[in-house]
Amino acid sequence: MNQIPMTVQGAQQLRDELQELKTVKRPAVIEAIAEAREHGDLKENAEYHAAREQQGFIEGRIQDIEAKLSNAQIIDVTKMSNNGKVIFGATVTILNLDTEEEVTYRIVGDDEADIKNNLISVNSPIARGLIGKEQDDVVRVKTPAGEVEFEIADVKYL
Repeated sequence: MNQIPMTVQGAQQLRDELQELKTVKRPAVIEAIAEAREHGDLKENAEYHAAREQQGFIEGRIQDIEAKLSNAQIIDVTKMSNNGKVIFGATVTILNLDTEEEVTYRIVGDDEADIKNNLISVNSPIARGLIGKEQDDVVRVKTPAGEVEFEIADVKYL
């Protein structure tokens, strides 16, 4: 199976979620199922069916996280000699040359991506356009809105 690139922080978040699911949510849903069973007829017991559905979701998520962690290629960008290039895990400040708007993104794995927190997937058009470039390079990125020119203002490895 293909390895999934992941930052150290992303892997830790998945481990924390897995721990929460196994130690808190799984036991809670098992208890809810047992309690709902005591209410009698299971065919018309909405609480029982809701708890079973929740159990299915939790078990599926546990399997998903375990699979991702087993195939994860954890990359610690702080321990690499990067020579100023934009690589996976780098934090990049770019300047839109059309609007003069400056924005900072961190390039992360698909599962870690969260645009609200300026975490973009390594497979996104912007990240693909930035990878391998250096500070002060001008990059043209094809976006859904058309081609946009960015200047790489800063590259950090946090």
